[in-house]
Amino acid sequence: MTITQLNYVLAVAEYMNFTLAAEKCFVTQPTLSMQIQKLEEELGIKIFDRNKKPIQLTEVGKKIVEQAKNIVNEADRIQDIVEQQKGFIGGDFKIGIIPTIMPTLLPMFLKNFIRKYPKINLIVEEHTTEEIISRLQKGQLDAAIAATPLNESDLKEIVLYYEPFVGYFPTEFKNGLTQLTPNDLNVNDILLLQDGHCFTNGILNICKASKLDPSQNFELTSGSFETLIGLANEGLGVTLLPYLHTLNLSEKDKKNIIEFADPKPSREVSLIFPKNELKSHIVEVLRQTISGVVKGAIAFQDIAIISPKLK
Repeated sequence: MTITQLNYVLAVAEYMNFTLAAEKCFVTQPTLSMQIQKLEEELGIKIFDRNKKPIQLTEVGKKIVEQAKNIVNEADRIQDIVEQQKGFIGGDFKIGIIPTIMPTLLPMFLKNFIRKYPKINLIVEEHTTEEIISRLQKGQLDAAIAATPLNESDLKEIVLYYEPFVGYFPTEFKNGLTQLTPNDLNVNDILLLQDGHCFTNGILNICKASKLDPSQNFELTSGSFETLIGLANEGLGVTLLPYLHTLNLSEKDKKNIIEFADPKPSREVSLIFPKNELKSHIVEVLRQTISGVVKGAIAFQDIAIISPKLK
């Protein structure tokens, strides 16, 4: 049994296709198939049921795959230890970022990070929170940035910053408001991101805290803040935005921003990674880089953390 064979098994288990798995492992399909067959013969069992389309894991195969993940992770950890001992900070590092954070945070730190750590090949992917959790647990991401707490027992969270929600209220909706409280929110007027965004869950949690009924006639209208702002400017409602998103608004649009009174409803944004802490040295330099950049942009003290999970 070899680590290479286990990697091949994990690839097939992920893609449920020998040809695609071989491509991802940069080997020919016959080579990959032969190595998996050798492993099955050595163990005296079948890991995959090849008679089904698509192929499926056998019952014992499912248990082997789970153990293979642990073995491969520990093998990677050995290389990780060696690199840290040598002071080497480099290699591929795959990070997932949720859509409501990516457009504002990534431009703030990416250029500085790649300039400071040129040997790290940072691979950035955009995913929803649920996709991030799944990919971290499957070893398909090294780390992620998302709203927390997620309370996943096998994942570790390090808080990067706290970002307040702010109101976007065109003139016809302001009604003399200079500061917001949750009681000022009418869920029927709020334009929301499409279902599946944790930012939407946060807004609905704020509304529930103000004893409004979020099950009344709201619609999840858009996948982007830009569209929500455009709809609000057309008089179709109001919306809530993350604070960092407001920094790049036009001066005209900034006049529609209303902040919450203290304690400001805020989301906790964290760096998330598996508890096995593979590539922990890269996680740490990423944390340092982001924290250093954001610290100058957000300086709110009195906040109330809003859960990204719908309550």
